[in-house]
Amino acid sequence: MWCADDVARDVVRRQGASLSAAEVSGKVSEAAVRERETVRALTGWARQSSGELPYEDPQRLAEVWKARHAEWRRVRDWVAAAGTATYAPEQNSVGSAWARERVERRAAVLAGHAAWMEQRREARDELGAEVWLDASTGRWLRAVAEGTGLAAEQALAQLAQHVVLRPDGTFPVPLFTPVNS
Repeated sequence: MWCADDVARDVVRRQGASLSAAEVSGKVSEAAVRERETVRALTGWARQSSGELPYEDPQRLAEVWKARHAEWRRVRDWVAAAGTATYAPEQNSVGSAWARERVERRAAVLAGHAAWMEQRREARDELGAEVWLDASTGRWLRAVAEGTGLAAEQALAQLAQHVVLRPDGTFPVPLFTPVNS
């Protein structure tokens, strides 16, 4: 769901809080090493004896470390430019804007997922049916539908909505007025 840049920004923002300029420089160096290692894994230098790559998705891992390296360099440059002793993510306007956008995108994705799940729950309760009626019942249903201004399927659906199931197994339909919407 999140691109490598999003993941890197989130991790660096959390891990970088209150780090000194020297600690941030250490993180830049570490990210550079990790980036090189993952590139080697992709080119086959770090393959396991079985011939399998040691990571589930080395391409993704390489992208994430490349993005982390770039983000740690950005934070290092921000700390130097701001002249602060430690990194304060909330004072970094660029990082804070990205964090807000990420929260908004996450909320939108979660809302969309919740709506989709609700549609799926409702769809499980829906019933689509193809009904074959004998000629006389079909003529009667079409006449009823035409009299109410409904399509035959709509008249049948409204009729079904008003059926009452009695304890004795019968199901009468109380009087109702069809609604043409």
